[in-house]
Amino acid sequence: MEIRRFGNSGLESSAIGFGTWEMSMRQYGHIDAAEAARAVHSAIDHGITLFDTSETYGPFTSEALLGEALGKRRKEVTLVTKVGFTFCDDPEHPGAMKTDQRDSSAANIIAHAEGCLRRLNTDTIDLLLLHWHDHSTPQAETIGALQTLRQAGKIRHYGVSNYNLAMLRDSQRHGQLTANQVGFHLFDRRVQAEVLPYCRAQGIGFMAYGSLAFGLLAGAFSPATQFVSWDWRSRGDAFGLPLFQREHFLRALRVVERLKALAGDYGKSMAQLAIAWLLGQAGLTVALVGMRNERELKENVAAADWRLTAADYAAIDRIFAEEGAPTYKGAALAV
Repeated sequence: MEIRRFGNSGLESSAIGFGTWEMSMRQYGHIDAAEAARAVHSAIDHGITLFDTSETYGPFTSEALLGEALGKRRKEVTLVTKVGFTFCDDPEHPGAMKTDQRDSSAANIIAHAEGCLRRLNTDTIDLLLLHWHDHSTPQAETIGALQTLRQAGKIRHYGVSNYNLAMLRDSQRHGQLTANQVGFHLFDRRVQAEVLPYCRAQGIGFMAYGSLAFGLLAGAFSPATQFVSWDWRSRGDAFGLPLFQREHFLRALRVVERLKALAGDYGKSMAQLAIAWLLGQAGLTVALVGMRNERELKENVAAADWRLTAADYAAIDRIFAEEGAPTYKGAALAV
């Protein structure tokens, strides 16, 4: 497994990272917790060194499951989590909590970082990210809180998530970011125009989430696919893009069928093509991929050594153009 450095920092990661949104248990389809725990250990054995989670996944469930699954192997990996929200009672699930609103105040960030440490059963978080920009809190206060946590030894590095160019520039005025984590995949190339080049120029690592387009590029969906009501994809919107709205979904499936054929010419899967495409993007540090079981893990890891050619990239773009499927390069991010 290739190891990559986060920009100008000393933090390193495997090129493929283990995303754990699926381990929220009630936001992202069905998952077997025991199988997911086995996949965590298998991932480490296969060279994956970075695990990404968030207090909002569940909320809290993903962090707790990941912390328990890692156990004594915690020191073998780079652990990433995210803060920046408040939570309230969930009337649809008595006794449970739900995400309420963004809050990047110093007091909230510092208090919630303690919760992350406890659930993950660790003394230090390797990389703590602000999950979404809080438009009511000055960046100076937010970055100052992250620096306070680093000085106290609670975190090793800090960064942001879902930040556009203007937000990144503002943050950089107050301290060097280690990473920006934003959605990036074949169907969503918004970051290619400004965000990714800026991160590369400023020595900021770039983490791509949604590498398989939230399941679209796994190759398992069909026109008959339906999402349960509590699965966020049932709303049709994917971070500001209409990927799961019926018309767009059916067009994406046509693209996927043609991409499957392209991958098949190399004896590869659709998922492996999608991951290989990402890993070839200049400035990308790590592609986060959800892996619910060992079968998915082995398939995804096998993509790490595949290098696409210029002809492959051209063929992929040609398929999108011929199917009239937008890639949204340069479009505004949902912030």
